Amino acid sequence: MSSPLSQAVILITGATGGIGSALVPMLAQAGSHLVLAARREEPLRALVEKSASLGAASGVGIPTDVTDYAQVEALVNQTVQTHGRIDVLINLAGAGILKPAPQLTPADLERMIAVNLKGSFYTSQLAANPMREQKSGHILNFPGVLGRHPMAMASAYCAAKFGVVGFSKCMADELKRFGVRFTLFYFGGIDSPFWDPISLKVQRDKMLSPATAAEAIHFALTAPAGAVPSEIVLQPESHQFL
Repeated sequence: MSSPLSQAVILITGATGGIGSALVPMLAQAGSHLVLAARREEPLRALVEKSASLGAASGVGIPTDVTDYAQVEALVNQTVQTHGRIDVLINLAGAGILKPAPQLTPADLERMIAVNLKGSFYTSQLAANPMREQKSGHILNFPGVLGRHPMAMASAYCAAKFGVVGFSKCMADELKRFGVRFTLFYFGGIDSPFWDPISLKVQRDKMLSPATAAEAIHFALTAPAGAVPSEIVLQPESHQFL
């Protein structure tokens, strides 16, 4: 039996991060058409080559800075020009800054808003246009648990991620009659390169693995059409927000 994702056109931002690197092989084995976006070209090239070896219907890597509207527009346009449609958008691009609020600089706040909020907004907004025309589509956004629960040291990050929840729910309400669905993922800590530049001491060995996160995404993508989850909360047993 073929996978429900066979021949699906799937656009992934932040594709070379921890979750993306675990998810892309799963989608490749399902026979999807993969459009992979990230800032660095070399890791993208390697991931595209890996996806081809695993059976992706097709694969391309497009270096993209999601904070630049023109680059996101070009990414979406190239995808539609090549494949004629976008079935799934997976917004994995993100960045983190954890420090006390009084120590945050204007540049810190701008980076959190630009990458985590504007980047997800631009991609969702632009990918929704062809989805609306084709009357189908699935957009996956990742506010994480800090888009659901505030935490000390995370004021700028939470500000951006709470914004992701807000616009996603608004867009979902606007687009549901056109067959465009949204799923929000509230992952707890994921042991990924996200934490590499963060000085806050954390127990990465007790976090969720990227593979576990990828499995949850795969579940959402393959759920029956009438039972698509609108929200998925997944946290490490050792550190839960209720």
